[in-house]
This record gives sequence, structure tokens and C-alpha cells, in this order.
Amino acid sequence: MKKKTDVMIECKFCQAFYTVPVNEDAYEDWQNGEGLVQDLMPELSPEERELLISKTCDECWNAIFLGKTEETA
Repeated sequence: MKKKTDVMIECKFCQAFYTVPVNEDAYEDWQNGEGLVQDLMPELSPEERELLISKTCDECWNAIFLGKTEETA
């Protein structure tokens, strides 16, 4: 049985907190450098994976890299 755990992440830009539910073993493997996040946790959305990788929420990522906010999207 795959054990799930919640990882709390603070966006480094807007300081909002997000919770990402992950498979505990897969998350530990990723933290230990045993694979890529998209390979170890394919069930996560791209936005959730980005939070894990860069600690950047989707809204901030879009504003920084695409020049978009929810108001301009």
C-alpha cells in the first residue's frame, strides 16, 4: 500500500502556502536524487511538481515567465 503524506510548501515569491499530497516513498526517493519528479510522481500536476522543484506557485510562475496574472489571462 502506498502511503500518502502532505508536503507544505511556501511560494518563495508570494509567500502563500500550498499543500501537495505525495506518495511518501516516491517523495523520499526524489529528495535523495534517485529519479526525476515527473518519473517518480507522475500523478502530480505540472503545477504541483513546479512547487516541489522551485517553490514557485503557478500564479507567480506565470507572472514571472509569461508576464501573465489571473487578471490578464
